[in-house]
Amino acid sequence: MPNPDKCRIEWPDDDAIERIVEQRIAQRFEAESFQWRFRLVVIETVIMGLLVLVAGLVLKQNPMLVLRAALMISASCLATGVLLLSLSAGTARMMARLRLGKRS
Repeated sequence: MPNPDKCRIEWPDDDAIERIVEQRIAQRFEAESFQWRFRLVVIETVIMGLLVLVAGLVLKQNPMLVLRAALMISASCLATGVLLLSLSAGTARMMARLRLGKRS
């Protein structure tokens, strides 16, 4: 059985290494969170467009009018979703800069 004292590695600055790892993990999670939010916006866009399309066809409306309305709803839903994502990402960056500024 190996001796645990022989396998132990002493790092000169454990706190610095831990900060670097936490920073990299935070950056990765931030990038992934944006991707997941964008996926949710796309799913919401598709669902809203299909909802309008199906409702219009069930109510026996003019198919071209229903298709146009569904496309308009989908486009506006996607535009507002992307706008909200951009604003939230910009706000997160600004808050991060403010936090870094206060530490200095």
